[in-house]
Amino acid sequence: MAIRSVLIANRGEIAARIARTCRAVGIESVAVQAPDDRDAFHVRACDRVVDVASYLDAEAIARAARDAGCDAVHPGYGFLSERGELARAVEAAGAIWIGPPPAVLDRAGDKLEAKAIAAAAGVPVLPQGDPAEVGYPLLLKAAAGGGGRGMRVVRHPDELAGARAAAEREALAAFGDGRVYAERLVERPRHVEVQLLADAAGDAISLGERDCSIQRRHQKVLEEGPSPGVDEALRTRLEEAAVAFARAAGYVGAGTAEFLVEADGAFWFLELNARIQVEHPVTELITGVDLVAEQIRIADGGAVPARPPRTGHAIELRLYAEDPLRFLPRTGVVRALELPAGVRCDAGVAVGDSVPAAYDPMIAKLIAHGPDRAEALERLSAALDEVRVEGVETNLPFLRWLVRQPDVVGGTATTAFLDEHPPLGRRRRPRGPFAGAWRLGGAGSGRLPVPQEPERAGAGAGDGRLVAPMPGVVLEVAVAPGDRVAEGDLIAVLEAMKMEHRLTAPHAGTVSELRAAAGAFVDAGALVAEIDPA
Repeated sequence: MAIRSVLIANRGEIAARIARTCRAVGIESVAVQAPDDRDAFHVRACDRVVDVASYLDAEAIARAARDAGCDAVHPGYGFLSERGELARAVEAAGAIWIGPPPAVLDRAGDKLEAKAIAAAAGVPVLPQGDPAEVGYPLLLKAAAGGGGRGMRVVRHPDELAGARAAAEREALAAFGDGRVYAERLVERPRHVEVQLLADAAGDAISLGERDCSIQRRHQKVLEEGPSPGVDEALRTRLEEAAVAFARAAGYVGAGTAEFLVEADGAFWFLELNARIQVEHPVTELITGVDLVAEQIRIADGGAVPARPPRTGHAIELRLYAEDPLRFLPRTGVVRALELPAGVRCDAGVAVGDSVPAAYDPMIAKLIAHGPDRAEALERLSAALDEVRVEGVETNLPFLRWLVRQPDVVGGTATTAFLDEHPPLGRRRRPRGPFAGAWRLGGAGSGRLPVPQEPERAGAGAGDGRLVAPMPGVVLEVAVAPGDRVAEGDLIAVLEAMKMEHRLTAPHAGTVSELRAAAGAFVDAGALVAEIDPA
């Protein structure tokens, strides 16, 4: 193997996970650390560390790889992982890029170009174009990125201008590219993705599908494989479509073709994630394949492996530092962290680490494997009961609630699940003897408490005080002192972690005080506005 050392151009959980594989195959791992991220979890997980000005500075990362004498660069996911500019900078510095060629990244990473490739390869795609031609409801999407950023649902023409402006701002902040496009909105589909491996000789294989339908803010919460909504005939069609796309795109390495799937078996290509996925452990547990090791081997000139057998069922959940009711990120210092035995845990922090405001607040991923779906879900549910985190608020109550919901247990949840079943909320709450959440079977059987309905995002304690739910920058202030507002009216827009959050009036009344100004930074809990009741 020519690759003896790898610079990991990332941080957190994925950087530590890549370092583990490097150690297992005898390769040196080199971490990068930004000035505000010194001695972070991923730094301690690697063999060496080099400083960079930013995880988003492609030239700085390429120089760091060259100066550190690294043979290759692994981008992980997020940051610049799907940007051709980083791949080119790495290759110009004389290192091996662990991923698809830069030209392929340019094509596959652009959603519009990727859809054109898919259509040319005979893979079904959703109608897109002018909103008047696409029709309503529609979905505005960032052309250059994913992860829920730069996406807005528009149900009426009157909403289009505001939604487009917000989507463009968010896309520009997250990806450096403000282009957005309109696509037909499919209501209540499944979100199913196919894991691909391809090599430089043009060979490509599928390692099976994962179901990622349960999402909040267009970001995945629970991922599993195989999909409970896909039979063998549909599985074959999805895998054939994914492989056809990979070959048409000239793809190399590990990638994921994403599809929307309806109950009648109709499906449409969404996009290609030209990198390792957050949920890749699901496929690893089912197939026994180390996807990071395969990425490195293929980048080193290796061929795709023989298609492995698939065994059992795996389910992943993401443990985040966030409000479990509103999914708003939280910061703080982890004072205690106990992760369960018996399931795979890919951690991104340890006791004593800070969860910063500038980066993804993931604490760990929990992945359970079992001979069938019921056993995997039971193991995951039991594992969640063993988790303990102190020092920072997490979504653990939400995860415990989620795995006990009938639609989740039954495998029937679609992308609309959390919209139609507000987490821990009062809407659609069962009545009578089966109210609450239940766990059947085993020593832990019994009723589980359901927390109370959350306050509105940004509201104070019912007194009309509107506070910032997290640290961020005020992008827009929609009112002035003395304005009359109705319940739910927009007061301000806050940007945090490259996503926009709308702060709305908790009740009707008059804006008596306004503390926020566009462009200003506010801390979590800072007063934005005060609204006297009508």
